[in-house]
Amino acid sequence: MSGFGTGIGWLGVGAETVERTFSFVDLAGFAALTEAHGDLDAVDLLDRFIGLARESLSPGDELVKSIGDAVMLASPGPAAAVAALAGLWDRCSETTGFLLPRAGAHHGPAISRDGDYLGATVNLAARVAGHAGGGQVLVTSAVARAARANGLEVAQLGPRRMHNVAAPVGLFEIRLGASAPPGAIDPVCRMRVEPELAAGSVCHEGQRFWFCSMPCVAAFAADPGRYFASAGREGV
Repeated sequence: MSGFGTGIGWLGVGAETVERTFSFVDLAGFAALTEAHGDLDAVDLLDRFIGLARESLSPGDELVKSIGDAVMLASPGPAAAVAALAGLWDRCSETTGFLLPRAGAHHGPAISRDGDYLGATVNLAARVAGHAGGGQVLVTSAVARAARANGLEVAQLGPRRMHNVAAPVGLFEIRLGASAPPGAIDPVCRMRVEPELAAGSVCHEGQRFWFCSMPCVAAFAADPGRYFASAGREGV
């Protein structure tokens, strides 16, 4: 007998509907860092990021999986998700030579199967994350309410169109302590740089840029136009 028409029969034994808050977090500028510093450094940074994500979880939270430079988290509710994201933001901001994280979160029902989660709620959480810039945490209404209840600043951004989602989705930005981008981002590799510890700096068209390494200084000096247009933005 086919599983079609039987609810979750086609999903296999052990599948169930659950309520969770799903968060997708990645690193803004990861592709630029990989190009500038190579695959080995990129993998090392990704391993550090996954470790920081694990350290930020509380009982009941899950690091479901990593997908490229992103991690998918599942929390029992919006308040738990906000706490996990706040912990991850703090850890990233305290880690020297790191990229800015960005995240999206949404709460609702999903299908739990074999340690993974499927369904429209998961898909929408990923879509929300795709609208976030470096340092931003974007969420939907239930997660925003939990953040406000915890005393965090929340800004209403209004409805946004999402790919393959029929109706516009109301988005909110949670202002975490480390959400604001720091004063210096290496324009070549997009890494966060402390000016006093920078390997070098260059002044271009009246603006000063700091760099994590001399190869990044050399790359910028050789072709500043390639990087100048994206300076001050998050990168991808």
